[in-house]
Amino acid sequence: MVYSMTAFSRCELNSEQGNLSWEMRSVNHRYLEISLRLPESLRELEGPLRERLRKTLARGKVECTLRFHPAADASRALTLNQGLVDQLVEASRQISDKLDNLAPVNPLEVLAWPGVMASPELDQATLLKQARDLFDQALAELRAQRAREGAELKIMLEERLASISERVALLREMMPEMLSAHRQKLVERFAEASLDLDNTRVEQELVLLAQKIDVAEELDRLDTHVNEARRVLAGKSAMGRRLDFLMQEFNREANTLGSKAIDSRSTQAAVDLKVYIEQMREQVQNIE
Repeated sequence: MVYSMTAFSRCELNSEQGNLSWEMRSVNHRYLEISLRLPESLRELEGPLRERLRKTLARGKVECTLRFHPAADASRALTLNQGLVDQLVEASRQISDKLDNLAPVNPLEVLAWPGVMASPELDQATLLKQARDLFDQALAELRAQRAREGAELKIMLEERLASISERVALLREMMPEMLSAHRQKLVERFAEASLDLDNTRVEQELVLLAQKIDVAEELDRLDTHVNEARRVLAGKSAMGRRLDFLMQEFNREANTLGSKAIDSRSTQAAVDLKVYIEQMREQVQNIE
């Protein structure tokens, strides 16, 4: 299946503990490059999530951002550490028994003592599980969008491959006529020049020239590349690099056809082929 490397997804979850949201975006890249941004309290998720991405995606620059906003009520609700308060009061009483003219204890100073007031603890295990589940949901959506865009890319590539096959078939059909016409032009030019040439030598030179401008081998290779590209597109594994290599091979044959062109028809066919190949090459850069 064809997957694009360009996609975006966002998933959000509201719970009693607060709001969790994942944002994922990916763009084309030669390899798989992962960037994870996590709150410090959820940093332990980084290793497992990276491994999950490596198993799911093959290529692309992927940025994943997790945001957590604690619930407003939870952030304001405070609890009193009664045991610590009792210890502070007892310590203060013992000191007051030993000192004269001791100033009374200020309750606000007691409240400011470290550990006396505390926010309620978050359920860390539940929060981690929610973040993992939400990550899987966002990753599935990212993968689905890559698949949708990949399906569109596949249609475009198959259309260009069909156009290349049509041009190759047309050139193959026209080549005998073009070679014969080119041979006749050369014979007429020899005659117009009134050159006293041995007929056997002329025939030898014409045969050598015909071999130089014959493009049957290039046309055969183009057909082979088209078949290989179709086979790759029908596969299930990552195919972007393979297709990129095939684009280079396509371009090489198109350049050779252009250099061997003997009339305007073959020149135009070579130009058309290069246009189709360049259109494919640009899109192949986005395929995983």
